[in-house]
Amino acid sequence: MFGYILLGLQHLASFENLLLVFAGTVAGMVVGALPGLTATMAVALLVPFTYAMDPIPGLVLLGAIYMGCIYGGAFSAILINTPGTPSSIGTTFDGYPMACQGRGEEAIIGATVGSAFGGLFGVVALIFLSPPLAAIALKFGPPEYFWVGVFGLTIISSLAAGSFLKGITGAAFGVLISTIGIAPIGGDVRFTFGSPAMQGGVELIVMLIGLFCIPELLTIVSRGIGKHQAVEYRRTKGVLWETVKKVLSLRKNLIRSSIIGTVIGILPGAGGNIANLVSYNEARRTSKHPEKYGTGLIDGVVATETANNAVVGGGMIPLVTLGIPGAPPDAIIYGVLLLQGLRPGPELFTARADITYTFMLALGLAAIVMVPVGIYGGRLLTRFVASLPARYLVPGIGILTIIGSYAIRNNYTDVILMLLFGVVGFGLRFLGFQAPPIVLGLILGPIMEGGLVQSYLMGQAYSSPWIALFVSPLSWVLIAMSAFSFLWPYIGPLKKMFQKPGGITPGGLE
Repeated sequence: MFGYILLGLQHLASFENLLLVFAGTVAGMVVGALPGLTATMAVALLVPFTYAMDPIPGLVLLGAIYMGCIYGGAFSAILINTPGTPSSIGTTFDGYPMACQGRGEEAIIGATVGSAFGGLFGVVALIFLSPPLAAIALKFGPPEYFWVGVFGLTIISSLAAGSFLKGITGAAFGVLISTIGIAPIGGDVRFTFGSPAMQGGVELIVMLIGLFCIPELLTIVSRGIGKHQAVEYRRTKGVLWETVKKVLSLRKNLIRSSIIGTVIGILPGAGGNIANLVSYNEARRTSKHPEKYGTGLIDGVVATETANNAVVGGGMIPLVTLGIPGAPPDAIIYGVLLLQGLRPGPELFTARADITYTFMLALGLAAIVMVPVGIYGGRLLTRFVASLPARYLVPGIGILTIIGSYAIRNNYTDVILMLLFGVVGFGLRFLGFQAPPIVLGLILGPIMEGGLVQSYLMGQAYSSPWIALFVSPLSWVLIAMSAFSFLWPYIGPLKKMFQKPGGITPGGLE
């Protein structure tokens, strides 16, 4: 592994890749700081521009934009009280009060150091956890991959508290969409409505652009973002190093938030929007002075920004080992890997290890680049965000969505599908349905179908073909994990049913 890391460093040290990391990080920060836009949208819009690039430069650029975009949302959250991305919702709780108190620079520095620490933590976890998990994945056969897909869908139940039915319904809708086109086993033509253009199925990137970009644009148009009045902050001598030392002294907060972000990133369909709120809640719960949270405490800013950037590396772990994206932007990178002829899974660590480790290291380098760019370029970025009107932003992004959808397969049908999914996704928001479960269903659908059909064919040697799904010990482990994940939302309510209003002691006595 260390030999491949050195090879990745050698690739990354080229002038082209270093320039791409810098440019991608800056571009990601700009997009992330624009209220209403998301990291998923930024990565999706960039995909068409990577077609003509080799795999390493293309993935390096995508990774840098992803990391920079998650961090960039902190600027508008702190100075405008509007999270640039959903991953920065929790940052507004303490960041904006700090800015109103004249401590905007302190808040920005705290967010920068926390983001860099969390980003590096997630990348280290990605580098050292992925190879052993990939080795385990080599033992997976069709039955195990089927149960992996089931586990990925049941994860939705634990993430959609109070909306379990909507989460599962959205995932089922995604699985249904994945059946459009020619069946991977058997070659049957399904749900094409007589259109030859539909025989190739629904392109993942097309659906992602439609579900994530178009609804955001329609939302911006419906409410209008106008011009934001940012809280002005001035650079003060000595604040930089004092704040850096203060943030680094919050070791428990940094490590706890990094672990939370990495773990939540690994969960399929989660992301920074969940991680930042969970981390903020845990920081406040474990604090000696929880009442100070929400009044301008730097601990809250550090907790949220550390966690959401740790999600970047954590979400890549299931992607590169099993082909299951942890966070929504990872789903787009999954599509890019397939377009570049790279199949996520153990093959990435054997035949294409040089590309894989270069990409991982680029994420870490982007986390480091964020520090000087964020600290010294923050004021310019804030002024740009505060002065950019929606009448320029929305048409520009709308044109890019059309160009990007068409460029994937040079097919007008893809543009129509993208717009259709966009309108459907916008409507589903009002009904309480979210896009990530649908996308997860689209990705896991072929994995589950292939595993199920191949397992059935393998089971012809048994008295019942379905026995093949239950023979392997790994299958039973995945079944148990799926059952626990499925039942998790009901465990809390069941506990409350057996508790009296005054609560009970661990021994059952009041």
